[in-house]
Amino acid sequence: MSESFDLDKAFEDLESKVKALEDPAIGLEASFKIYKEGMDLIKECSDSIDAVEKKVLVLEEDGGTHEFQRKS
Repeated sequence: MSESFDLDKAFEDLESKVKALEDPAIGLEASFKIYKEGMDLIKECSDSIDAVEKKVLVLEEDGGTHEFQRKS
């Protein structure tokens, strides 16, 4: 994932891929290509969100900070 990854643009790209897949005139080969591109983009989005989560700091009651930990 590059430093210039734009999550908003990625979501717009995903939306256009979904619309393309909904087109009844799309061929099987083209739909597989678009699907793969979409799945790759989803992985990039997920990686980007994970990276941001790791940077989020949570303030503690005593004014200290600790790294955000996602609850599983």
